Amino acid sequence: LCRIRNIGIMAHIDAGKTTTTERMLYYSGYIRTLGDVDDGDTVTDFMVQERERGITIQSAAVTFDWKDYRINLIDTPGHVDFTVEVERCLRVLDGAVAVFDASAGVEAQTLTVWRQADKHQIPRICFLNKMDKNRASFTYAVESIKQKLKTKPLLLQLPIGEAKTFRGLVDIVTKEQIIWKPTSDLDDGKNFEQKVLLEADDPNLFQEVQDARNTLIEQIADLDDEFAELVLGDYSENFDLIPADKLQSAIRRVTLAQKAVPVVCGSALKNKGVQPLLDAITMYLPAPNERSYEFLQWYKDDLCALAFKVLHDKCRGPLVFVRVYSGSLKPQSAVYNINKSCTERMSRLLLPFADQQIEIPSLMPGNIAVTVGLKQSATGDTIVSSKASAVAAARRAGRDAGGEKRSTSDVDSLLLAGVEIPDPVFFCTIEPPSVAKQQDLDNALSCLQREDPSLKVKLDPDTGQTILCGMGELHIDIIHDRIKREYGIETYLGPLQIAYRETILNAAQTTDTLDKTVGDKRHFVTAELEVRPRLGERATTKPVVEYAASVIEVLPKELQGAIENGITNSCIQGPLLGFPVQDIDVTVQSLTVHPDTSHTMISACVSRCMQKALKKAGIQILEPLMNLEITVSEDHLSAALADLAQRRGSVQEIQTRQDNKVVVAVVPLAETMGYSTVLRSLTSGSATFTLELASYQALNSQEQSALLQRRMGLV
Repeated sequence: LCRIRNIGIMAHIDAGKTTTTERMLYYSGYIRTLGDVDDGDTVTDFMVQERERGITIQSAAVTFDWKDYRINLIDTPGHVDFTVEVERCLRVLDGAVAVFDASAGVEAQTLTVWRQADKHQIPRICFLNKMDKNRASFTYAVESIKQKLKTKPLLLQLPIGEAKTFRGLVDIVTKEQIIWKPTSDLDDGKNFEQKVLLEADDPNLFQEVQDARNTLIEQIADLDDEFAELVLGDYSENFDLIPADKLQSAIRRVTLAQKAVPVVCGSALKNKGVQPLLDAITMYLPAPNERSYEFLQWYKDDLCALAFKVLHDKCRGPLVFVRVYSGSLKPQSAVYNINKSCTERMSRLLLPFADQQIEIPSLMPGNIAVTVGLKQSATGDTIVSSKASAVAAARRAGRDAGGEKRSTSDVDSLLLAGVEIPDPVFFCTIEPPSVAKQQDLDNALSCLQREDPSLKVKLDPDTGQTILCGMGELHIDIIHDRIKREYGIETYLGPLQIAYRETILNAAQTTDTLDKTVGDKRHFVTAELEVRPRLGERATTKPVVEYAASVIEVLPKELQGAIENGITNSCIQGPLLGFPVQDIDVTVQSLTVHPDTSHTMISACVSRCMQKALKKAGIQILEPLMNLEITVSEDHLSAALADLAQRRGSVQEIQTRQDNKVVVAVVPLAETMGYSTVLRSLTSGSATFTLELASYQALNSQEQSALLQRRMGLV
């Protein structure tokens, strides 16, 4: 167990996550050629869309060995739209490597993923990539880690040369210099020269390393008492004599306690500095048994695993990625899914290698693998060996809760550790090319929803459209592309149809007569109705029907149904734009009916009378208002507020949360189209927001006439 490392690679867009992963696989001997993101032949980006766009969309898992350590590595996406991918990977990892672009330092998305890792309390190592880039600066990058991420960086390496002259690095802990001397352009960086740095080689560099090592020792002595005693006791005169292994174990303790983060550097594209990074991973990041999870103690040695990702394979059906926390998994065994409370049988176990897999006979705790044959399991489900073991674990958890009577849901929450899904922020409609394809589209969308929990699909009851809710424009665009590529359906994405409502401004009274002879029956109805705007607080689309005292006495019960039917039908489509009419009271003042008249005719007459009355009363259009909550940093606050003012938004209050401001506002739904993209560009990707329907509000007269003209096609 102590030889396993589950790590993820996280960073801002284009900091070099995928390239770094590719190099790690190459040096550990798992691939024979070096792939390149720009050529689209890397191992972990295997989807067509990823290769075309040169970005990572889905996190891919790879397993490889390095110096008798088994490393399960997950490459995660950097774009805001795929935050949920990062979230669910961090859920199952023990450690992470944060990759930085040395010329840019900490960027917007770096902050987001860093906060996510903080939430899951994951120890990290920083890798300053792109040291060979123009304007790359080691000191600037380290400084920005200190300032923006509010953490203590421990420098374990110093670069030899920067930007164009970058050719190697010095390991501060062991005082060795590692230099890559490329023999040709195609050099793969496997050969490097490692030797102890002497003062004669480069006096300036030697002095720098001395100082850096002393600083490092002081930093660690501050954070780790055991090491401090050792330094003060045995080596107080001369720091140089401290053995490297003592220093390394102290760095490891500090990293696991998340008091500081080790920093290493290199250039993945130019094949420099990746091997020392792999050594650092095995040396300083935790093994699965060094992380404690609350829910494990109830299981003892029974199986407990978490499904954290689902992929759909054309031939094998759904492939479920699981992380085993305790117990072991074997193929052909039945397992019990607590969230869905159903038993499933898995047929095979595979070790993930991006898009190819290798079959394995069993899976030990702490490992990550792919299972075939689980039909129901989705992201964030907990899998145990049987229902009995789940019940037993729940009983133990209940007993441990101090004998208090806990509700069963509380006990469940001790067992499950799901994945938090952020709320969708981008909405649009999706339509199949023809009604015949609707069923296929529904299937495709349900498969995609299982794979990607941040995609939500719902039917709008008012307009009857299928609405896609996602994390951003890029997200929806990729989904659209995947439906076309993988399911062969050419769909159309459209803007959201906004469900307006109509209501009346004044009271009005009208009469209407219907006199028709059909066959030998004369249908004759005269109705008189009065409509009034309703002053209640709650909005209702169903009209409230009352009868005048004179009508109630003579009206037979069975006719009441027909009258109310007529009134409700005319309220489904308003007279102005055909939207539902809400908040009205209707009084039936008088009604005369010829004895032969059918119920349908009565409904028709009442309905026509009702339409007349609504027109006479003057129609007002209501639009949906959304509650909007924006979390934004202080420096971008004014830009966000100025943008809200343009969108007819009204700010309710501005709260302070840690270093951020939270703006609570109300904005019309019509103005939130494409808001996520605008907000991200205004705040350089640092702001987040949530939307929910609040109420309906009357449009002012200019807006209403503009809307009418748009609807009539005059504009």
